[in-house]
Amino acid sequence: MRPKSLVDEAREIRLAGELIRLGARLQVLESETRLPRERLLRLYREIAGRSPSKGMLPFSTDWFMSWQPNVHASLFMNIYQALIRAAPVDSAEALAGAWRLYREQVEILRLEPVLSITRAWRLVKFFECRMLTMAECTRCRGQFVAHADDLLRGYVCGLCHMPSRAGKSRRAPPPTQH
Repeated sequence: MRPKSLVDEAREIRLAGELIRLGARLQVLESETRLPRERLLRLYREIAGRSPSKGMLPFSTDWFMSWQPNVHASLFMNIYQALIRAAPVDSAEALAGAWRLYREQVEILRLEPVLSITRAWRLVKFFECRMLTMAECTRCRGQFVAHADDLLRGYVCGLCHMPSRAGKSRRAPPPTQH
């Protein structure tokens, strides 16, 4: 389906360009814009300076359930859902905005980002298909990503009940004090 007017087409091109600059894969652009594939390919090469990556996108809800990805996915989804509730934006604009805010928060905390924009998009799609949902932690009352078909009564998040090896990966050193 093609954009209806020049204004719509300009919006679609702006959105596609923003998603490309954020690192989105071609499949994300095809899903979130109404631009033809050939136009998206040219735009991708023009902005990224290379052809888009090929291959399958990740397709498992289980990836979001392990400790570190769950914390990052939960942070992203809380931001995304807040944007959707607070402003009249479509899901693609909310995706881009939430991902930028997620990256800012990760940088402030001096952590390595775990989510790519493509994984964040997939996460949103899993929520839209009701494969994933948010569960409230009974201890901290935070909202965390969980399988929609899990029993969530008495749910305790990975931050309140950390696995024994959590946080033992390479990460940025703490700031030096002078």
